[in-house]
Amino acid sequence: MLSVNEAEAIIFNLVQPLDNQLNTEIIDLRQAQGRILAAAITSKLDFPHWDNSAMDGYAVRYEDVKACNAENPVILEVIEEIPAGYQPISTLQPGQAARIFTGAVMPAGADTVIMQEMTQPQSNCVLIQVAPKPQEFVRKRASYYHAGDELLPAGIMINAPETAILAAAQCNDICVFRKPKVAIFSTGNELVTPEKSLKAGQIVDSNQYALAALVRQLGAEPIILGIVADEPKALAEVVKTALNSADIILSSGGVSVGDYDYVEQIIQALAGEIHIRSVGMKPGKPLTVATLGHKDSVVNSDIDNLQVSNSAVENRHLNLRQKLYFGLPGNPVSALVTFWRFVQPAIAKFSGLADGWKPVFMKAKTKQELRSSGDRESYIWGKLTIVDGVYEFGVAGGSQVSGNLINLAQTNALAVLPPGQNLIPAAGEVWVLLVGNH
Repeated sequence: MLSVNEAEAIIFNLVQPLDNQLNTEIIDLRQAQGRILAAAITSKLDFPHWDNSAMDGYAVRYEDVKACNAENPVILEVIEEIPAGYQPISTLQPGQAARIFTGAVMPAGADTVIMQEMTQPQSNCVLIQVAPKPQEFVRKRASYYHAGDELLPAGIMINAPETAILAAAQCNDICVFRKPKVAIFSTGNELVTPEKSLKAGQIVDSNQYALAALVRQLGAEPIILGIVADEPKALAEVVKTALNSADIILSSGGVSVGDYDYVEQIIQALAGEIHIRSVGMKPGKPLTVATLGHKDSVVNSDIDNLQVSNSAVENRHLNLRQKLYFGLPGNPVSALVTFWRFVQPAIAKFSGLADGWKPVFMKAKTKQELRSSGDRESYIWGKLTIVDGVYEFGVAGGSQVSGNLINLAQTNALAVLPPGQNLIPAAGEVWVLLVGNH
C-alpha cells in the first residue's frame, strides 16, 4: 500500500500533457471561456494605443503651470475640446490648454493633465491655482504593453480578464488545446439508473453523474458509458470502447478484493500496466491506477480466457498515446475524495494547463474536534468559511462514512489528518484541501 504522497508522485509523472502541435484547435473568441491557450498571444497594438487622459480636466504644458499656486495662478487660453474618440487637430502653444475628457487622445504639445476639480473655467480660459506633477494623469502610449511582446502565455486558462485582453487586442481566432475526453462508467450488478424503480438490494448509480459533473467543471468532455455488470466480458468490452474514444478512463467500483472485482484482471488481460493498487488514505484505500493502449503494447493472450475477441492491431491508430486509467472505489464519498485528490489535478495537467493544476492546500482553524484512527491519512469533509478574516473549517453534519453521500452537500474542503495523528482539538490548526466551488 502506497502513501498518498507516493501515489501522487506516480500519477503526476504518468500524466503527459496534450501536445501543443497535435492537440489544438482554433476557436472563436466567444467560445474561449474556460479553454487553455495552446500558443502564446502577441499583439500588433500598443496599450494604451496613444497618449491619453486619465481624468476629465485640461491638457496643458507642464512648463506653463509648474510654478503656479493660489497666490500666483496661471490663466490659460482653452483652444480645443477633446472628448473620447476624437482626434485633436490643434497643437498647444505656450499659454494654451485644451479641455479634455477621460480616455481622450492628448493633443500635440501637451504633456500633463490637470483634473477639473483643481481649475476654474473663465469664459474661453481656465484658471490654474495648483501646480501638477510632471505628466500627471497622462497614460503614455505602450506603458501597459508594447506591441510585439508576449501578451498572454501558453498554458493559461481563458477567463473573463483574459477574454477582455484578447478582445482588446483584436484576437478573434484563438489557438487552444482540444478538450480532454474522459470516459466514465460504473461497475456493479446492484446499480440502476435514476429513472428506474428500485428493487430490493439495488442502489442508484450516483457516481457517474458526480464524476461527469466534475469532469465538465474542469473543461473536459465526459463520455458516458453507463453501468457495467460485474462480468469480465462486459467489463473488457467497455474498457476497449473507452480506449478507442477517450484520453482518460474513470471507472467506479470493482477495484477491491471481492469475488466480483474484475478491474485489475481486465487491465492485465488488455496488456495494461498497473502502477497503483491501494493507497494509505481514508476514505479511498482501494484505488487502481494503470496505463493502457500504448503503441508498443500487445493484447495479452489472457483475454481469450475471458471469451472476449480482440486483435493486437484493432484500432491501433487510435492508441498511439498511452491512456491513463483510474479505477475509483465504488462508495460515493470515496469516489469523490479520490477524484479530488488525484484525478482532478491529473486532468488539469493533461489539459495543457502550465501552472495551478496541483491540489491546493491551506491552513484553517477547525470549529470542531477532528478524529481519525491514525493508521492512514484521513480526509474529513466539510465547509471552509471566513470568519473575521480567519479561515474556519466546519465538519459536515451526520456520519463521516464513505457510503454517506447525503452530507457531501456544499462540501468545499477536506480536512487532512496525516498518519499517526488521530486528534486535532477544536480551534486547532489543520491543513485543508480545497475542492468544489470555493
